[in-house]
Amino acid sequence: MAAGTAGLASLAGAAIAQPPTPKPLSPVLEVAEPGIDPNAKPKHSIRFAVIGCDHNHIFGMTAAVQRGGGQLVKFYAADPKQIADFRKQFGDVPLARNEADIIEDESIQLVVAAPIPDLRAPLGLRVMAAGKDYLADKPGIVTLEQLAQVRAAVKETGRKYAIMYSERLEVPSAVKAGELVMAGAIGKVIQTVNLAPHRVGTGRPDWFWDKRRYGGILTDIGSHQADQFLYYTGSNRASVIAAQTGNLAHPERAGFEDFGDMTVTGNGGTGYIRVDWFTPDGLGVWGDGRLFILGTEGYIELRKYIDPIGRPGGNHLLIVDQKRARYIDCSKVALPFGPQFVTDIVERTSVAQDQEQSLLAAELVLTAQKRATPPIAA
Repeated sequence: MAAGTAGLASLAGAAIAQPPTPKPLSPVLEVAEPGIDPNAKPKHSIRFAVIGCDHNHIFGMTAAVQRGGGQLVKFYAADPKQIADFRKQFGDVPLARNEADIIEDESIQLVVAAPIPDLRAPLGLRVMAAGKDYLADKPGIVTLEQLAQVRAAVKETGRKYAIMYSERLEVPSAVKAGELVMAGAIGKVIQTVNLAPHRVGTGRPDWFWDKRRYGGILTDIGSHQADQFLYYTGSNRASVIAAQTGNLAHPERAGFEDFGDMTVTGNGGTGYIRVDWFTPDGLGVWGDGRLFILGTEGYIELRKYIDPIGRPGGNHLLIVDQKRARYIDCSKVALPFGPQFVTDIVERTSVAQDQEQSLLAAELVLTAQKRATPPIAA
């Protein structure tokens, strides 16, 4: 009995014999600088038009191009409410007679578009064939067949098929996280974990519930997270390990998916993505989007849109490295996408978005969507 007790004591001693923990420096609270001058005069000016206002993302997309030096020439939408809402945001912009009125206008260099998701790629093909660049709302592509057509058109025309992955490109804390990662602040990135809940809300159009039109939950919401996985891990090759999708709580909407997740791996790291439509009404914003970036020398956590019972506002960045923990308020970080994208159009560069990487993000979610199994076994 005594020998047994001694053995247990020895085991207990071994369990608590941890290496000494270095005393970390005190936590630091910072406010990030804008990074770029948000009031700087754009380097270039281009003429652009808008086609399709079926998702309100079009407002942010249009504003981004204007920040970069884009001159909004005209827009086209058929729905009276969409027309009124767009003009409320951007003034008395001329309404085109039809889509061709924009595509055949040789003075227009870029078309920005947010029609119903399954119409985005066919429109982009027509735009590129007319010698213009194209910026689609996400998901920019809803089938693997569309993806093959887009890749062929990019190669054939030399035009840009950009996709607005706004949860990285238009979120200040995500921009700051990219700066820190590229500067090596947490060493080599190993993994991203991205949680992206959304709120269903009310007043959704019919296409919102139709998987054939929005492509499925991984194709739709998950495209944001696939883009972030590729960008933060620096991967230019990647594949899907596993994926799940299902309708867990909306039986009255047979074509709707309210939950999805996927595990991916790339030549720069691994990633886990979870997307859902289960934001509770008690939250003050549409979704508590969270991103965790694990590196060999530290980690970063983003609370992009809200800290539910903590600091006010959004764009909260937490970083812990080998020396200390820091909180960085990123609310003043300027958004570089618009100026970079307009410059890319004029100078034929790819600073704002890498064409192959943006289409690889689409390929990942389309592949995951196709392979997905039900999340709960029967």
